[in-house]
Amino acid sequence: MAEKQNNKDRLKEITASIEDGIKELFQSDNYAQYLQTMSRFHRYSVNNQVLIHMQKPDATLVADFNKWKNQFGRDVVKGEHGIKIIAPTPFKKKIEQEKLDPDTQLPVLDADGKVVTEEKTIQILMYRPVAVFDVSQTEGKPLPQLVHDLAGNVANYEMFMEALRRSSPVPISIEVMNGKMDGYFDLEHQDIAIRKDMSEVQTVSAVIHEMGHALLHNRTKETEQTAEQEKLSRNTEEVQAESISYAVCAYYGIATGENSFGYIASWSKDKTLPELRESLEIINKTAGGLINDIDRHYAEILKEHEVELIASEPAGMDERLF
Repeated sequence: MAEKQNNKDRLKEITASIEDGIKELFQSDNYAQYLQTMSRFHRYSVNNQVLIHMQKPDATLVADFNKWKNQFGRDVVKGEHGIKIIAPTPFKKKIEQEKLDPDTQLPVLDADGKVVTEEKTIQILMYRPVAVFDVSQTEGKPLPQLVHDLAGNVANYEMFMEALRRSSPVPISIEVMNGKMDGYFDLEHQDIAIRKDMSEVQTVSAVIHEMGHALLHNRTKETEQTAEQEKLSRNTEEVQAESISYAVCAYYGIATGENSFGYIASWSKDKTLPELRESLEIINKTAGGLINDIDRHYAEILKEHEVELIASEPAGMDERLF
């Protein structure tokens, strides 16, 4: 019992440290530079978002040729094809219209009682197709980032990954993916796909992140979620999933700290801390349940492989293995 209580207290400390990490990031110059850069990207209409997704589903940041060159110091790579969207193209036109009295708003009459007209320039909004390019189609000056590829290996990686597979509520596969997506949980097919050729640390982090989605945000699965929980924003879901990934990885001695904080911040910006506080209990409970499952399945795998487990002190699985 004492061991379980120690592990529970340790997990509480880990989840509580997430908020401190986010606060420190918000106060850093790196975060300010990131926000300044993101503010210069145009927010497109829903129709244009659909057009972008249809042509380049992995697009993340798009701008036209001149904006990439003049504002971001980046050039479109030769041979890249633009993403066609619809852009407003206003033009001015002169028209004759009745002159209105500024006080009564009635037509002004001349000496003969005829309505006085005046020439006025109006702006008419037209639309035309234009080409934009995703950041992956450009090269040049790097953009400030909060999330970077993680490096490093995980001790007993293959067995740990097998423990994750057995603990996951849905199947996990490793696949070739375009763009910077690390992985995704597919609601329709009820499975998790993870990008191939990432480091062991980044792979484990991504798997646990998507397992968090499968456990908490699986709307096709019968769960005990409240109506409020079912209506979570995408930002809150990402905060929860990445916080679970951070907590579980930290428990097993797998360092993702600053990267996880940057991921959460890039999704939620000024809403992160309030959403994080509301979610901490859910994060703690889900991470704790995952750790119990991983511990149990890892012990089974060790037994199957007849691996002798040597512990210097009975504190937690990470201290026994890593």
